[in-house]
Amino acid sequence: MHLQLHQNINLFLLLILGSYVANISLGWVEIVAILAFTVVVEHILLYFNPKREFYFSYSALSTAIGVIVLMYSSHLWIYFVVISLGLLQKHYLTLDGKQFFNPSNFAIIMALLFFYEDAHVVTGQFGDEFWLAIIVFVLAAIILIRVNRWAISIAFIVSYFLLQYMLVVSYDPVMIFEDIYHRFYSVTFTLFIYFMLTDPPVTPSKWKLQILFAFFVSLMAVLLDRFYGFRVQHLFMSVFFFSMFVTLLSAKRDTKTLKTAGVILFFVILIITFIEMQPPYYFEMDG
Repeated sequence: MHLQLHQNINLFLLLILGSYVANISLGWVEIVAILAFTVVVEHILLYFNPKREFYFSYSALSTAIGVIVLMYSSHLWIYFVVISLGLLQKHYLTLDGKQFFNPSNFAIIMALLFFYEDAHVVTGQFGDEFWLAIIVFVLAAIILIRVNRWAISIAFIVSYFLLQYMLVVSYDPVMIFEDIYHRFYSVTFTLFIYFMLTDPPVTPSKWKLQILFAFFVSLMAVLLDRFYGFRVQHLFMSVFFFSMFVTLLSAKRDTKTLKTAGVILFFVILIITFIEMQPPYYFEMDG
């Protein structure tokens, strides 16, 4: 089975389960509209992109589902806009044919950048049912073994716990360690770890580099929590920052790469800074 098709089946299964047993904010009419819009936009971009062959893009559906389960907005058109931006950067913001950012993560960052008051990161759409978390783990483990990205999830979980304890809990008399591991009760939080954090095009292929990647992602997220207070967006901002280096470090060491790195790094830091300056507000659903 094609890897992206396998991923789609897993995510569709979880989306169906979530719509019946948890708190998926969108109805099926809206979900189908978003998926259909995504498929149309993706294949229009494929048709007009001379650097890519035309094929059916299963990955576009994964992008849409990622945005559906990790973001909430009462305006359907915002989903259309940010998903389009995520797909556009995948096709045209590239270096030597390689993308810099995970499309779902990029779409969510663009939502926070342009629609901070109307689009929010959510962490509770799938609730915290243990049996559902087990299903997510099993489905994710099969994919992660296939793409050889299991080390990223393990390294992230271990380093996130340790760094949160060392840099946040130890210095904040109000914070307790239960607050940290309670985040892992959220099925949506684990979806981020298993699927978005491990996207093969923007993560290293060698296991030692995977561990370093996971460590730095968790370090930046924890440091932002330490100095600015916990915000669920910090995880997405950290992935947004470090994923670009996977493509940059694998490219040729020439003037073009250096210029590209400088420009992208400047705008990434600018975007993260702007979002972090906004009032500490995010949307979370419990149950």
